[in-house]
Amino acid sequence: MLATVHSAALQGIEAAIVLVEVNTGEAGAPDLILVGLPDAAVKESEDRVFSALSNSGFHMPRTRTTINLAPGDIRKEGPLYDLPIALGILRATGQLTADHLDGYLIAGELSLSGATRPVRGALATALLAKSLGKRGLLLPPGSAEEAALVEGIAVYCVRSLDEAYRFFTGEVTLAPLPGGVAAHRAAPAAEGDAGDFSEIKGQHALRRAVEVAVAGAHNLLMIGPPGAGKSMIAKRIPTIMPRPSLDEYLEVLNIHSAAGRTLSDGLPFLSRPYRSPHHTISDVGLLGGGAIPGPGEISLAHHGVLFLDELPEFKRSALEVMRQPLEDGHVTISRSAGKITLPCSFMLVAAMNPCAHGLDY
Repeated sequence: MLATVHSAALQGIEAAIVLVEVNTGEAGAPDLILVGLPDAAVKESEDRVFSALSNSGFHMPRTRTTINLAPGDIRKEGPLYDLPIALGILRATGQLTADHLDGYLIAGELSLSGATRPVRGALATALLAKSLGKRGLLLPPGSAEEAALVEGIAVYCVRSLDEAYRFFTGEVTLAPLPGGVAAHRAAPAAEGDAGDFSEIKGQHALRRAVEVAVAGAHNLLMIGPPGAGKSMIAKRIPTIMPRPSLDEYLEVLNIHSAAGRTLSDGLPFLSRPYRSPHHTISDVGLLGGGAIPGPGEISLAHHGVLFLDELPEFKRSALEVMRQPLEDGHVTISRSAGKITLPCSFMLVAAMNPCAHGLDY
C-alpha cells in the first residue's frame, strides 16, 4: 500500500515541498529502503522511527518497504522527517485510516520514546504551508510557537507520535495556536544581558559618535586601548536603535530559525540581533555557505549589529568577502547543492587597539 505525507526541505531561509512516499507490501526481504538524497541525519531516522513506533504501541511493516523523499534532486538534511515518515508507515500499513493527511504539512524529530523535538526552519515551513493552501501545519513544541507568528495558517502543536496519530483519527481534538504576531504584541522586547546604553558613564565623545552613527545608519570603527569600554559600548548599541517593524522582525526570525535558533532558545521578541564572531572565523562562517548553503554571521546580523572586535586579527580574506554584501545588503552563495540569496543589511561596528608605536591623534 502506498501512502504520501507532505513535509518540507529547508533551502537557505526558504522551504520547499517534500513528499514522503511510503510503499509497503513489496516482494523481497523485509527491509526498509530510504531514497531521495538523504543525509546522515535523515538515514538515521530509520532507527529513531522504529523505536518510536514500538514504544508508542504500533508495529513496523513486516514486508519490504521503500520510503522516497521526493523530489529526488533536492538534498534532504536534518531529523525533521521522523514524524512524517512514522505517520506514512502507519498509513501504509493500515494502522492509520485517516484520508486527510494530504491537507497538512508535517515536520518533527522523534525521540526513542515517541516524543517530538523542535526542528529548524519552522517559520519558513509555515510560509510554505500558507502558500500551498494547506489546512494546517503539525510541528513539535518550540517550533509550533514560532510558526504561529505567520497569519493565515492553522498551526497545531503535537507533543508525541501518539498525539499526532490520535489527532488524525479524531480521538483527540487539538486547537490551533493563536495566529499572527498580534498574539505576541503585548510581549515587551527583552533587554537581555547586555544592559542599556544609558548605563554608560563618561566617554561623552564616543557616545555622541555612536548616536550619530545609529541615527544615520553609518558603520563605526572604535580605536582605543584595552579596557577603554569598546566592547561594552558595542553590546549596548542595539538598545538605542529603533525597534524593528513586524515585517523586519519576522525576516530576522526566519534567518535565525534556518540557523537553528528559535524564540524558545532565548531570541528576544521584537529586538534587533547583535552578533560578535571571534576573529578566527572562516570566510564561510562569516559570509554563509556550506555543502547545503545556509546563513552566516552577516545574515544573522540582518537589521542589527555585527561587531568585529580586534579587527586587525581577522583574516584579510574574511574582511574582503564583506565588501559587496555591505554595499548591496544581500549576498548570493553558489554551491553544487544550489544557489541562494540571503539578506544582510546590518550596521558594522569594529574595534581595535592602537598600534604598538601609538597613534598620532
